[in-house]
Amino acid sequence: MRILVISDTHQNYRNLETIVRRNLDADLFVHLGDGESECELLLRSMPELSDRFHYVKGNCDFGSSYPISETIDLMPGHRLFATHGHRYQVKYTLDWLTQAAREEGCDIALYGHTHQSRSTYENGVYVLNPGSASCPRDGNLPSFGLVDVSSAGVMTNVAFLDPTSDFGNVRI
Repeated sequence: MRILVISDTHQNYRNLETIVRRNLDADLFVHLGDGESECELLLRSMPELSDRFHYVKGNCDFGSSYPISETIDLMPGHRLFATHGHRYQVKYTLDWLTQAAREEGCDIALYGHTHQSRSTYENGVYVLNPGSASCPRDGNLPSFGLVDVSSAGVMTNVAFLDPTSDFGNVRI
């Protein structure tokens, strides 16, 4: 199972659409907030994705009715906890995030908010921040995440958009 993870698009519909269109074979799409309007536009133009698309609200999604977090069953033995992260103090520590994931019975935790990509294993939980698909703050290119889950285990990666080819190619 392949999961495409996006966060912090902040009105950059072009990057969101490019990332999604180049990864249409993903089994699941998860947007981690601060991009509600462009996600709704994407789903209006690509309604066939609606059953595979999940969204949690971020701190800049003012007035949003989307949830702060979501727990998703993937396959036996694997559950995913998705949140923007601002309510879990992710700029300072991953402890609250991993604790919340474990309390939900999840072995994978996804978060955004910091605009800094990160892939790690913390306290028994695979943790992924895809960075920002529009305005990274870590000196990297705009990015997104990929999570591969199988009976053999979990693999998390961050991929970067290559601006030299109309945001088409990615580097992992």
